[in-house]
Amino acid sequence: MSALRGIRVLDLTSYLLGPFATQILGDMGADVIKVEPHEGDLVRGIGPMPSPGMGGIFQQNNRNKRSIVLDLKQPAGREALLKLAAKADVFVCNVRPLAMARLGLSYEAVSTVNPGIVYVAAVGFGQDGPYAAKPALDDLMQGMSAIPSLFERAGGAEPRYIPMAMADRYSGIALVNSVLGALVHKLRTGEGQAIEVPMFETLAQGVLGDHLMGASFDPPLGPPGYPRHLSRDRRPFRTLDGHVCTFIISDRQWRSVLERIGEAERMQDPRFATLQARTDHSAEIYAWLEATFRTRNTAEWLEILSAADVPCGPLHTLESLIDDPHLRAVGFFQRTEHPTDGTVVTLRSPARWTRTPPAVDRLAPRLGEHSAELLAEAGYSAAEIAALAAANVTAAAGSAGQSA
Repeated sequence: MSALRGIRVLDLTSYLLGPFATQILGDMGADVIKVEPHEGDLVRGIGPMPSPGMGGIFQQNNRNKRSIVLDLKQPAGREALLKLAAKADVFVCNVRPLAMARLGLSYEAVSTVNPGIVYVAAVGFGQDGPYAAKPALDDLMQGMSAIPSLFERAGGAEPRYIPMAMADRYSGIALVNSVLGALVHKLRTGEGQAIEVPMFETLAQGVLGDHLMGASFDPPLGPPGYPRHLSRDRRPFRTLDGHVCTFIISDRQWRSVLERIGEAERMQDPRFATLQARTDHSAEIYAWLEATFRTRNTAEWLEILSAADVPCGPLHTLESLIDDPHLRAVGFFQRTEHPTDGTVVTLRSPARWTRTPPAVDRLAPRLGEHSAELLAEAGYSAAEIAALAAANVTAAAGSAGQSA
């Protein structure tokens, strides 16, 4: 029994935010129906890939889904989607609301056929603000939420983006949380609702939750910016032969580490004595740590820090992360044979559940792989499905876009 068994999610998302979120729902057992245009989700084309339309990023964000091709600009495509929506619990899209309204697929339209639908729109900006109609993507959201400027403020040469789709991932988790909360309400009351998950506000909340600091008060008690996070020396510490990642925070940890390296008297220094003092003098503390870590090799430091019960570990590269012994031991990487793409490595859901564990039941679908199956479930006959295909309203795997 999966946690979301029996929950059907109609997924009209592409790129990363939405697909990542709906994959999490699929891992928890939801029946996720991925609705794609004839050309497929754009991410299908990002290689390398063993077969057309099945690139690695697509594979890692679209498992546990069924794919149907529908041309929603045709009335018959819209009608088919509404038939699917009538039997769904959740409707997720990341098309701008005005475009959804032009397609006749606004919340008002979809809730007409299914009043209990949980309709979730992933948008760039809240729709009651001046940026409502602007397009959005990960790099823009990182920039507008001040993340690149934090690198520069912390001593970097220039602003830069975090080298992963952090805004999409962070917002995707927010979307999952919204869906789960709305489903609890629906199961209690039978009521559906419309939800808007804006990337900009979601990222701003995360950044300012750390950095509002003195500006949390009116009048402000100081400028925004968390000094420890903004220290130019807050980075992996270079050792004699590599790097160590660690953060010594409590007084107990500091005393233990300093005793083990023969510098216990430093706790008498007012700058080191308390957490607040170390925060106020974080630039000086980090500079001292930077110099101190260079005096021993990585193995020595890991032994000292571990004995003091301080969080610590090696600085991984992508290659060494893939080969990490802990990830291997917990079965993080799973290998499954895909019917068309050979052995596919998937990343299991990180959480451990005792009763309803997430699972990988389906690998990422080929474009239109389940078109006929899903249309039949919606009540279409074989002849009607053939007619929709002939009118180019739908297509099956092998005849659709990038999976041909």
